[in-house]
Amino acid sequence: QVQLIESGGGSVQSGGSLRLSCVDSGRTFSSAAMGWFRQAPGKEREFVARITWNGGSTYYEDSVKGRFTISRDNGKRTVYLQMNSLKPEDTAVYYCARAGDIAGALPEDYRYWGQGTQVTVAS
Repeated sequence: QVQLIESGGGSVQSGGSLRLSCVDSGRTFSSAAMGWFRQAPGKEREFVARITWNGGSTYYEDSVKGRFTISRDNGKRTVYLQMNSLKPEDTAVYYCARAGDIAGALPEDYRYWGQGTQVTVAS
């Protein structure tokens, strides 16, 4: 059974930075695409970023391009989300997820999910 455990959330001022981490317990982490999603109160879960199995390609939601960076360390079975220039509208619970056979921008493309970590950005 795969478990994903996120950490690194917290409260920051607008313009600040946070780095989220997600450790994957599965032995096949290095062959899986990974993604980050977020969900604000009263809103649908939305795609933030994803990364291919080897880190060779990354994809971002338009509103975070140039501010967020997804990366991974397969030796540590960990995926990261570096978030800079944070804005109040980035406030949400952030989830990491391991993709199934097809990795895209939809939640249904992902088979395993972490429990989420809260990010709060004050104006």
